[in-house]
Amino acid sequence: MSDRTPSTAKPQNQGFLPNLAFNIVIPVVLMSYASSEEYLGPAWSIVAALSFPLGYGLWDLKQSGKINGFSVLGIVSVLLTGGISLLKLPAEYIAIKEAAIPALIGIAVLVTQATEKPLVKMLILNDQIINWPKLNEVLDQQNKQPLFKEKIRHCSYIVAGSFFLSSTLNYILAKVILVSEPGTTAYTEELGRMTALSYPVIVIPSMVLLIAALWYLFSQIGKITGEDIESFINQ
Repeated sequence: MSDRTPSTAKPQNQGFLPNLAFNIVIPVVLMSYASSEEYLGPAWSIVAALSFPLGYGLWDLKQSGKINGFSVLGIVSVLLTGGISLLKLPAEYIAIKEAAIPALIGIAVLVTQATEKPLVKMLILNDQIINWPKLNEVLDQQNKQPLFKEKIRHCSYIVAGSFFLSSTLNYILAKVILVSEPGTTAYTEELGRMTALSYPVIVIPSMVLLIAALWYLFSQIGKITGEDIESFINQ
């Protein structure tokens, strides 16, 4: 999130709608309406539902031509959900898994801020957005690198906070919704409901914080360099 030669095409963003369809809509429909015994049943509806985000994630990895840590994490998450559900383990395991993944990312954001490659740069200020050679040249000329690193650190707290919020909301959502016996039609339908609610309940608040972090860093780049932020954005 790899250097590419000039002759190699940049991976394209696959878009919001395909992501929404394969990761949310199709799995929700299958788990909500095909989990009764007259259709696929609880187990096979989960297998069918999770095959779509898993297949889409693998296809996206192949299309991008590189290993993306977050895509891998998403695939692992899908496999864990499927494994926990098919083994009929207590819903507590789903809740822990749902909370653990964003929490680990949040911790990684805080830990890497002390390194030369803080994770926050990859998340919201990667080289597809920011012209880093030009920005670093201006910061070096003005001797503002230490000040900018301090702003990156402040931004890391906001970004980490968004993942910790996601972790907390994930856990609460799973505990509130998953109340039926694992392996039953009711449990599978609840799993579909939890997936459907993840966007409005979890993703939207987290995205608000990420946008706030991006706005903060953009405004600080302008203040520190004295130049318009647009001069540092890749076209």
